[in-house]
Amino acid sequence: MSFKPSATFRYTALRVGIFVGSFLVMWGLVYFRVLPSGLGGSNLFWVALLALIVSAPLSFVLLRKQRDEMAAQVAERVDRAKARLAANQGQEDGV
Repeated sequence: MSFKPSATFRYTALRVGIFVGSFLVMWGLVYFRVLPSGLGGSNLFWVALLALIVSAPLSFVLLRKQRDEMAAQVAERVDRAKARLAANQGQEDGV
């Protein structure tokens, strides 16, 4: 039996990975003064904000396939839950 992670877990892990990679790149650019640093003690917040701004469009473009797989998996689960609910309602009506 092989372990295959769910599409949601895989998408989330890749999304976090892209954010962490972006964070490290932004931190390096701020550290080497390619990008301006934050004011006072806000440097960590500034770098996180830059990483978020950079990682969001990257994730949107790079993770399209994983997002589609996740959507299909979620839709399948919703359909199964609706079918179970309808079957349970049918049993209650018949009793």
